[in-house]
Amino acid sequence: MYPEITTDELQQKLERGEKLNLVDVREQDEWEAGHIAQARLIPLSEIQDRIDDFSRDGEETFIICRSGGRSARACEFLQANGLSVVNVKGGMLAWEGEVEEGL
Repeated sequence: MYPEITTDELQQKLERGEKLNLVDVREQDEWEAGHIAQARLIPLSEIQDRIDDFSRDGEETFIICRSGGRSARACEFLQANGLSVVNVKGGMLAWEGEVEEGL
């Protein structure tokens, strides 16, 4: 099983200036409607084809989606492929921090 973090814990890490590898697995239109500035977009539908875009040096990758379901599926797949991942529970629905819109 992969570890999980709350959106509050994630926000605290970001506010402390921690450099996190944060990946948003929602679709492009959801991303454009509002995302965390430090995140990068790799939609769940592209995870298998883009697995080489993930760090294999043991660095944790924090995975977020809308509510936590897609990120959990992404975590299962990535962990099964040897990556260190952390699921963000509650996803963007629970995120209370600032968001950026657009690309």
